[in-house]
Amino acid sequence: MPEGFKSIAEILNKEPALAAVRKVIKQSDVVVEFSAIFPEFKKLVRAKKVEKNILFLKVENSVLRSELKFKETLLVDKINKFFNEERIRGIRFI
Repeated sequence: MPEGFKSIAEILNKEPALAAVRKVIKQSDVVVEFSAIFPEFKKLVRAKKVEKNILFLKVENSVLRSELKFKETLLVDKINKFFNEERIRGIRFI
């Protein structure tokens, strides 16, 4: 690359003015990758959105919703380990 030019990835990752964009990208990655992290939930649970580091999950079955609520800490840990950083602090079921 010619001197003085920066790649788009370099700009996205390092430009302080784009911190909000990086945060939105990281949050949307959690929603997109949810079925890859938890393939066993593919048909029953859907990640809807992330707001303020809270993942919103749509669960079709009330019994499964209760069971997942008890395992919330394990789910959060598995998501954060997948991304090697803390992206999620909690889960809200809808």
